[in-house]
Amino acid sequence: MTRFLTKNTFTVGLLIMLLAVPALGASVNKSVKVAAGAESDGATTVNGSVSVGANAVVTGDVTTVNGTIRVDDGATIEDATTVNGSVRLADGVQSQSLNTVNGSVTVGEQGEIDGEIDTVNGRIILETGTRVEDDVTNVNGQIELTGAQVGGDLETVNGDVSLEGQSVIKGDLIVNKNRGWGWGKSKKRKPRVMIGPGSRVEGSIILKREVELFISDSAEVGGVEGEMTMADAQRFSGERP
Repeated sequence: MTRFLTKNTFTVGLLIMLLAVPALGASVNKSVKVAAGAESDGATTVNGSVSVGANAVVTGDVTTVNGTIRVDDGATIEDATTVNGSVRLADGVQSQSLNTVNGSVTVGEQGEIDGEIDTVNGRIILETGTRVEDDVTNVNGQIELTGAQVGGDLETVNGDVSLEGQSVIKGDLIVNKNRGWGWGKSKKRKPRVMIGPGSRVEGSIILKREVELFISDSAEVGGVEGEMTMADAQRFSGERP
């Protein structure tokens, strides 16, 4: 849970940074767009969305406080950071870390994320061929991998986790205890963890609370530990349980 508490520090730091935006001559209360194929050293606003066109190259960060970040096919950016808004990357995008507090994170096919993906309240979707070098974490919201690879750990508290299309987690899959985090009924319900056909968790499935655990007969996991064991998993032979 400690890593999730660092979100408070992250949020304050981002707000302080963006207070300097007027001095830098950048936008404050409107959306910002980097045109397709263009080059930019960064894109920043406070109350507005940020969009990066196809095949654009942004050598700096893409940031906002209240707004969505959208990056089109084949673009390259550094960190993408927002507080209240989603981060949406199309196919073939290269980026460093992707961070939000209240919003989803979606990465299209063949994405390359050199750092982490981190949100508190939001769904995370990684599509076919996408690779994340570091951890993927949230507190509330589904985490869905379809033919994607996570180089570090995958970690949640209340989120359902689905690995399909021969997805791979190189580290551990961790479901943390619920210590007051949650949306309504999510505080009481058991998260659903599904390891689909051909998918792999090369580390362990570490369950610090009980979940509904489904593991395909053709999936590979390094073990189940914590509040449950491998004997508690429901095995299945089809595409889905």
